[in-house]
Amino acid sequence: MIDTLGTEIAEGEERIALTVEDGVGFLTLCRPEKLNGWSWEASRQLGLMADRIRFDERVRVVLLRAEGRAFCAGIDVTAPGGGITGRTAAERIRRYDEGIRWVHERFAVFARLPQPVVAAVQGYCLGFGFELALMADVRIAADDAVFALPEAGLGVAVDAGGDLRIAREAGAGWAKYLALTGRRIDAATAERLGLVQVVTPRDDLDRTARETVDAIASAAPLAVRAIKRNIDAYADQGLSAALDRTALSAALTLTSEDAREGYAAKGARRRPRFNGT
Repeated sequence: MIDTLGTEIAEGEERIALTVEDGVGFLTLCRPEKLNGWSWEASRQLGLMADRIRFDERVRVVLLRAEGRAFCAGIDVTAPGGGITGRTAAERIRRYDEGIRWVHERFAVFARLPQPVVAAVQGYCLGFGFELALMADVRIAADDAVFALPEAGLGVAVDAGGDLRIAREAGAGWAKYLALTGRRIDAATAERLGLVQVVTPRDDLDRTARETVDAIASAAPLAVRAIKRNIDAYADQGLSAALDRTALSAALTLTSEDAREGYAAKGARRRPRFNGT
């Protein structure tokens, strides 16, 4: 299900494209027909791209962006290998736990890049998409951007640490409000909460993002990397232990009957009937 050994990306299977120009590594989500929906394979490719960027002396800053009308609309439920199987409930939980920890490791490689990451967000930024954007150092949003963590309404816990990062950036109350209700917020609200640093008209998103990364790329590389690491060291205290708890919580909820009911209800466009099992 998860290719943990391969380092190649088959032609036509790209989820993320990488190009380098003038000190900027352009990391582009490139499945616009799927609203850049996330998958196990997308997580693998994110880790591969981060490894390529890490020691690339040409890259002083990374611009994370997306093709099409959405940044990332969440999990791609049509992607191959979406569910993890097991002979028993315990085996499924163990496999999910390991799988989610593996995803956390890929995300950690990306979030801990020595180069700063600027995310340019347009349209839907939901679930895993929101969590991915929150891993960037700076977020710039088009005025049509919409953010949400809808997982609880599907019967699962937030599984990549997005709620923890919201708690860090905006406070525990807002993290609980957004994660527990699944409420969607617009770009202006996200900016007010400190989850987005700049909001710009949709037509100006590319220009505004490029001005930001160019300013970072023109600064002294050693100073830029030191500033990022120093701030992260302060802001991330306790995050690693919390992510361990997140992996187990996600594994337990993803293997629950409530999760099965949540996804079935969404597919049938009806209200889910959760029973806590």
